[in-house]
Order: sequence, then C-alpha cells, then structure tokens
Amino acid sequence: MPVGVLFAFLAYASFSVADALIKATGPAMSVFEIAFFTTSLSIIPVMLTKRGERWRDLYKLQHPWLVHLRCATAITSTACVMFAFTHIPFADVYAIGFLTPIVVTLLGVLVLKEHVAAHRWLLLIISFLGVVLVIRPGVRDLQLGHLAIFFSVFLGGITTIILRHVAPRERRVSLVGLQVLYSGIINGLLMIPFFVLPSLEQMAVFLGIGLLGGTGGLLLISAAKRSPANLVAPVQYSQLIWAIVFGALFFGEYPDYVAVIGLVIVLAAGLANVLTEKLKIVWKPRLFFFRTGL
Repeated sequence: MPVGVLFAFLAYASFSVADALIKATGPAMSVFEIAFFTTSLSIIPVMLTKRGERWRDLYKLQHPWLVHLRCATAITSTACVMFAFTHIPFADVYAIGFLTPIVVTLLGVLVLKEHVAAHRWLLLIISFLGVVLVIRPGVRDLQLGHLAIFFSVFLGGITTIILRHVAPRERRVSLVGLQVLYSGIINGLLMIPFFVLPSLEQMAVFLGIGLLGGTGGLLLISAAKRSPANLVAPVQYSQLIWAIVFGALFFGEYPDYVAVIGLVIVLAAGLANVLTEKLKIVWKPRLFFFRTGL
C-alpha cells in the first residue's frame, strides 16, 4: 500500500474518532460550546508544524470578501454538523454529508463554468438515490438533525467552491488562522446564554477531538504530497465503514438492510465519481466541519 494512501486512511480514521467523540458529548452542551473548544484546540497541531509563514500576515489577503465569506459558511456548517452528530444516527450524517459533491458540481458549473461529463452527473444522481434509501423520507421520521446536515451540505458546497478559487493565491496561515479566530469569537459569544462549565473529563474529550482533527488534517496534507490525488481521494469513503462500526459498537445504531444497501450505493457511486474526477483536487486540513474544506 502506498504511504500516502496509508496516511489518508489514518487521517480519515482520526476524523471519524473525533466525530464519534462529538456524538458522545451529546446534547448536554450547545453546539456552539462544543465548536468553541474543539475548533480552538484543533489549531495546536497546526501551530506545532507551521513552517515558512508568519501569523502577522494573517490579514494579508488577495480576496478578503471571499475569504471572510468562506469562514462564515464553514463556521455555520460546523454548527450544523455537530448538531446532526448529537441528534441523529452516525450513518445518516455521513450518508447525507456525502451529497456535498452534488452541490460542489452544480456550483462549479454555475459559478466557475466547469465542464462536467454526463457519466458524472449520472453517478451523482445514483449517490442521491442511495441517500434516499438510507433516510427514506416518508417512511422514517425526519428529525431536525437531518435538516441540519442537509443545510451543512449546501454550505459545504459553497465553502469548497470558494476554496477552489482562492487557495492558489492565499496563505495557508490565513485560510487556517482566520477560520479558527472567527470560530472562537462567534461560537464564544453564541455559547454564553447556554454555557455549561465543562468537567475535567469533558475538557479531556474536547482536547482529544481537537488533537485528532488537527492531526488528521496534517496527515491528509502528507498523504497528498506522497501519493496522487486519484489514490488518496477515494479513501474518504472509508468513513462510511467507520460510521457503521462506531454506531453499532458505541451508540446502539444498527442500520437495517435497506439502509445498508443505500450506503453501499453511496460508497460505490462516490468512489466511481472521485476516480473519474479530472479537476485538480485541492487538499487541505479539516478543522471540524464536515468535508467542507480548509
């Protein structure tokens, strides 16, 4: 197995463990408080490995409005994802979350004037049908958490499209640092009315989530440097397996056979979509938002 692919597996495993810890936190705390602590702590691995850029250049931006818009969509998406993780089954969150490529593709065509082959549209439609099998609207009751992750998918598409446009011309320290800074300020203010003093155990969990997320992001960067994108990108779909395993082992969530079929369809169509992707894939660390890029 190529070293880059191994790093990618470790990265997405780290993200999945972090997501499981978020879910374990449950609705006892507001999503703003969870986001405040975990996103703030996730910067630690990045700070320890920062090379060649200065924090004082944080606001030296080529596209200030787009960078700030990206921060807003990513932070809002983070809150939606955390709400979803703490209120609906693990597999549902991942299955719906993997609809993000549909939004990215649509926005890429409309905004960036990208060309998308007909077979890729077909694969995206198949992915959507797989998600429908997982959540089965009208058969299963849709909860607020489902609506939250759908909204996150839309915001994630916007975040990714903006990133594709600005990443080649903006500093990494700006893309990482500004989001963490704004996330700390916004979530810090929003959590005040609902603030619950975390116990030492909860703070340890938040630290673990932050370190796992930040380290996973760095592993993903290392993976992209060592292996081609067409080998690294499909590894993201290993999270569907982690979702089933963690959901069953720790949260008593057992998808029925129809949901399993839906997940397999999402996995197969998603892998085929990624493997036929001809656009350059921009790799970046994820700081606690659902595959929406950093």
